[in-house]
Amino acid sequence: MRMLLNFVKGCTSFESIRRINGVTHDNYKDACYALGLLEDDKEWNDCLAEAALWVTRNELRNLFVTILIHSQVTDYRKIWNTNFEILSEDIISLQRKRFRLKDLQLTKKQLEAYTLFEIESILLKMGKSLKDIDRMPLPDSALLNNAGNRLINEELEYDKDALKIVHDQSFALLNARQKSAYEAIINSVEKEEGRLLFISGHGGTGKTFLWNTIIAKIRSQSRIVLTVATSGIAALLLPNGRTTHSRFHIPLDVSSESTCEIKQGSQLAELLLKTSLIIWDEAPMANKFCFEALDKTLRDILRVRYENSSDKSFGGLTIVFGGDFHQILPVIPKGTRADIVDTSLNSSYLWLFFTIYELKQNMRLYSGRVSDSEAAKISTFDKWLLQIGDGSFYDDINKELIKLPPDVCIKPSNDPIGSIVEAVYPSLLQKYNDPTYLKERAILTPKNKMVHELNDTIMKMLPGEGRTYFSSDNVCKASVNTNDEDLLYPTEFLNSLRFPGIPNHDVHLKVGTPVMLLRNLNQSEGLCNGTRLIAMDLGKWSASANIISGKNIGSRVTIPRIIMSPNDSKWPFKLKRR
Repeated sequence: MRMLLNFVKGCTSFESIRRINGVTHDNYKDACYALGLLEDDKEWNDCLAEAALWVTRNELRNLFVTILIHSQVTDYRKIWNTNFEILSEDIISLQRKRFRLKDLQLTKKQLEAYTLFEIESILLKMGKSLKDIDRMPLPDSALLNNAGNRLINEELEYDKDALKIVHDQSFALLNARQKSAYEAIINSVEKEEGRLLFISGHGGTGKTFLWNTIIAKIRSQSRIVLTVATSGIAALLLPNGRTTHSRFHIPLDVSSESTCEIKQGSQLAELLLKTSLIIWDEAPMANKFCFEALDKTLRDILRVRYENSSDKSFGGLTIVFGGDFHQILPVIPKGTRADIVDTSLNSSYLWLFFTIYELKQNMRLYSGRVSDSEAAKISTFDKWLLQIGDGSFYDDINKELIKLPPDVCIKPSNDPIGSIVEAVYPSLLQKYNDPTYLKERAILTPKNKMVHELNDTIMKMLPGEGRTYFSSDNVCKASVNTNDEDLLYPTEFLNSLRFPGIPNHDVHLKVGTPVMLLRNLNQSEGLCNGTRLIAMDLGKWSASANIISGKNIGSRVTIPRIIMSPNDSKWPFKLKRR
């Protein structure tokens, strides 16, 4: 009742406290559950049943996998048994197409095996397996054996002829510096020289274009190239790109002793044994221990492929890193300049073995798609950014202030929030449901407080009622040394806490509004930290949205509630926000 009194306004009786959205519940606990304030496995069943009304069965299986991985389920076997029927509704038709048998019938045991096989396929793309989930049934091993190594098959299932055409067209457009780097990389791959190369270049110099040209060349020859990036957004720009942590199972908390969690004989280990090249974009953002963890792991795994692999950097495999040291270096909470430099890639013992190729020409100026005046603006802005990155464009002696060009500023106003909203989102009420309009603009601000203020202001401007989702907050019992955490940290206090990197206790959404993910949920489906979407169906237990950024534009996804905890907290406990 105490929890409800924080949310139900204008109560006139005990019965009215239990009335949620016009429904009077039998007790306070049921009313709290209806608001999403309690944790219960029943929520996952309700979530899947609700989503089954509007999503395809494949989307439903992806939702089920998201729940398995990102939501703390008490009894996995029970949630599987409860939802098996709705998860398998299209399996017979899938197998009829696969085997080309119109009248194919399956027993319940076969139906379960094929459904588990589809779920395992989704999990493998995310670097997980049903074997990792306690008490979940496993798919028929014969089905998995017949399918072979799904990771290798996925990296070989490309249209070789189409890739060859793409390569030939792209290669003709490479400039001299790009061609020099291209030839060095291709020669190392073909001769198995195992070189380490770093392609340095600021934004617009054609690093991604170079990656795509090399990738098309190698994949058109039925070879495997693994494309990874430090951030999820950068990974989406690469063909079949993944984040490095997801692809190589690098621990999130790395140290000098860390190694990747890859077992000999696993499907991922077999994939690495057949890999010809690894491309790692946005490398300067990663901690040097990430590279060293992969180095130690590859030296071990590749010993059956290369002689003396333990004495070779990354086991003798050719690896290309790319990025710009002008941009964001590894983030060290409360770290000094020296701490940040010490954790960067060029402070690693591996840096001595790198060959560096530098790209300097801004390719956007030579695309032939911009006018002379537009090219002049791009060139001026490009030089200004480089001066900032070099630390040579300050407006004060202490080198703390940067002078902004007048054309990127808006005039002061009595209503600063209204001014910036109007400048970034002109004609918002007429165009707010246009995906193209929304994906071309965003407001960035360094303080989360201003983020929430801007979001609240814009949300109130848009028509419609929307839906408010509340989180279930509690203290992780393993993080406190007392049994009185409920008294020390009451629920309403936990609800009031705000942390960087995780949503607030209450999140208000409207149909048609843009939203952004804060976690890597399923990169193969384009769902990673920073993916932008438009909210479509706002259910009670889940939200469906259409992707408007990355390579999966137009795809529809359904997202349940997941467990999130702040990475760094000043409080003497760890918050679990669901």
